[in-house]
Amino acid sequence: MKTLFTKPFLVFGLTFLLIAIPLFFFNVSIFDGELIVQEGGKELALPIKLSLSYFIGIGIDPADMQDIEGFRLVKSGYFLASCLLIGFPSLMAYRSYLAKKGL
Repeated sequence: MKTLFTKPFLVFGLTFLLIAIPLFFFNVSIFDGELIVQEGGKELALPIKLSLSYFIGIGIDPADMQDIEGFRLVKSGYFLASCLLIGFPSLMAYRSYLAKKGL
């Protein structure tokens, strides 16, 4: 078990999966985004909290999407998603790399 955690790429992959699976398969609405609504020939962007599961079609009821053109993340939503999916696993992998070097 100890040798498992001294392989940084494996630690990155496992940590990424451990974080990504709940974010993509459960309705965890923590990411800032916009809901695009078409109203009177005009496109409106309404602020909303989004879940990454919406982007793969999980957790969305088609009846709820009647007047909605789409949705997207804003800069802060992309930042939070990248911190959770790339940043934290990178820190864990770096920590395992340091442990492997004996630091």
